[in-house]
Amino acid sequence: MNPADYKHVAGGDAADFPKAVGYEVAGVLSAVGPGTEISTGGGAVGDEVLAFRVRGGWAEELVVPARDVLAKPPGLSFEAAANLLLAGTTAAEMLHVTRVSAGDRVLVHGASGAVGVSLLQQAALLGVRVVGTASEARAAEVRRFGGTAITYGDGLEQRAREHAPYAAALDCVGTDEALDVSLALVEDRSRIVTIANAGRAEAEGIVWVRGSLPASAAYRDSVRAHLVRLAGEGRLVVPVARTFPLADALDAVRLLRSGHPGGKLALVP
Repeated sequence: MNPADYKHVAGGDAADFPKAVGYEVAGVLSAVGPGTEISTGGGAVGDEVLAFRVRGGWAEELVVPARDVLAKPPGLSFEAAANLLLAGTTAAEMLHVTRVSAGDRVLVHGASGAVGVSLLQQAALLGVRVVGTASEARAAEVRRFGGTAITYGDGLEQRAREHAPYAAALDCVGTDEALDVSLALVEDRSRIVTIANAGRAEAEGIVWVRGSLPASAAYRDSVRAHLVRLAGEGRLVVPVARTFPLADALDAVRLLRSGHPGGKLALVP
């Protein structure tokens, strides 16, 4: 489950419903079209797979274009596989557009969330050091994945300056505080990226990325197989906090919307 799932339907016009919810899934192939191969090659009934980007993943069965299906590594759980690629590809694109490289230090706002945790791990694999913001309660999660944790709130800029300079700032929360501190600490605005505040991005001349944008979608598709390999090798971990039966999806949404699930949530048919 991802925040994007419930945001897809929240506040919508009643005339637009029903809407299919769920952008990523993992499961077992029950049928394959004639002459069809999944994106990683092969694909037969009974194979364990994951798929992204899909529509309507909150279901027991789903028809998915073969190009969006990838083989699931044996060591990767279904719950983790179904939570890997939306956050993972978002994080990968944020690192890509900010042009980070080994030896850089970056500031990540919202480092204990799903995208932030993936950023921490992918940055470490590139040799990039991360200073990440989080609540006091979630600071240990930032440290668990190799980041230096600082708390957000009053005095954030001063706390962040203690670890400067920064090559880039990557914002996963979209608050004015996060963007103001980023602008104060990173001179090159082309190396400040947000996924959560398009208005400020346009006004300030910083980068905004979103999976529905054609350039973003193309890049994210190009890195899916790489991220799956990393997860299969244990080098990219998806912390799963809890699973829910599909019938209890509303309870899962309530926990997700609380902002404090403690990790990823998964729906199990």
